[in-house]
Amino acid sequence: MMRGRFVILLIVAAAALMAGGSAEAWRPHQHATPFFHSPCSVLSGRPCTPYFCSVLSHGPCIPEIDYPYGENLQLTVEAVPSQDDKAKYLKPDHDLDSIGDLFAELRSCWSPPLADDAREGMQMTVRFSFKRDGEIIATPRLTFATVGVSADTRATYLKAISASLDACVPLKFTDSLGGALAGRPIAIRYVDNRELQQQSGKP
Repeated sequence: MMRGRFVILLIVAAAALMAGGSAEAWRPHQHATPFFHSPCSVLSGRPCTPYFCSVLSHGPCIPEIDYPYGENLQLTVEAVPSQDDKAKYLKPDHDLDSIGDLFAELRSCWSPPLADDAREGMQMTVRFSFKRDGEIIATPRLTFATVGVSADTRATYLKAISASLDACVPLKFTDSLGGALAGRPIAIRYVDNRELQQQSGKP
């Protein structure tokens, strides 16, 4: 009697495992892309990505989305750009219509302090925002400076940064870029990578 009950329990357990495995096999697999990259439909109840396809496509086409910038726009400006980056420092010859145009304009504006007043390797970051018309909202705020430098050196670089920005504004935004940038924080890290000892004639 006990042996019979044990056999029945084994059969029931095996059947339950097979049913569970079968259900798992038939369960739809989750889409490989993150939920916010899933295509939209009229029944979507969660974040999704609008999609579009050509007449030759056989399913929803999720566009390739590039996210080069974070919530806060950030860029680095070097006193001496590398050979590969020189094109990014050319002042645009048209109204600014993209973030790339904005960054190129800001890079082209930078004039570091004279070598005698500068410090090799100095880094300083300021944060500010633009108005829709290309003017700066308030005074750029210092958020970082190289540790160990004197107050005079910090003041020298901050003055050079402010003067460089003042010489460039108001920037000429297109209506679309001006509307997108208005009030959005921008952080610029200035890096003085010049070989200052050679430039200043110091030993």
